[in-house]
Parts: sequence; C-alpha cells; structure tokens
Amino acid sequence: MSSNAPRTSAQGRGPGIVEYALVPVPHLSLDAVARRSGLHPDLVRRLVALGLVPARRDAAGRLVFAPTAPATLARIQRLRAGLSLNYASIGLVLDLLDRIGQLEAALRRSGMRSDQTPWT
Repeated sequence: MSSNAPRTSAQGRGPGIVEYALVPVPHLSLDAVARRSGLHPDLVRRLVALGLVPARRDAAGRLVFAPTAPATLARIQRLRAGLSLNYASIGLVLDLLDRIGQLEAALRRSGMRSDQTPWT
C-alpha cells in the first residue's frame, strides 16, 4: 500500500472514516514496537491477531505499525493490569474509549461545553 492510499476502517479508524496521507507516514517494525512498548514480540503478534493493535504487512510480509502503536499497546497493558480485563473485553473498552474521544471532539467543535446538554 502506498503512503497516499486511502486508509479505511479495516485499518482501525472507525466506520466510514477514510484518511489520505499527504506526506509519507513513517512506520515501525515489530521489533521497534516491541522495544518501545516493553513487550515481547510474540505478545505484540498475538495482540495483532486478536485485532487489538492495527498492523499491516509490508512487501516482504513483515508486520509494520503506525507510530501510535506503542501508545495503543500501553493503553492495553494499563487496562489489563488496572482493571483485570481479558483481551476480548479490552477490545470493547478500546472501541468505547475511541467513540468517547470522537464525541468529545465533536462537542468541542460545536462550541458546547461538556457540562451543557443539547436540550437546555
């Protein structure tokens, strides 16, 4: 996939959202992500297989990650350790946290304070 190809929800951004890279986006190797997150590469592979961390394969078939992958892995580890969630539950919580972030961003764009309600 070239750097200016559309990025769709299959790559982890949400339903119907398409992004176009205007500049080349650097990608991280499996070893770099594992090193930056402090996790074993096998665990990172397992989290990719579970769909918790988006990754793609390069031309050689190696996993490559977005620069945000270490932060996502850190969030997963915090949820697992802090709330004792299993990986299936973590997927749901990550989706809900992403949705909350989108709704908060929409509120900020609309100029509405978070303590206001639309019906008041």
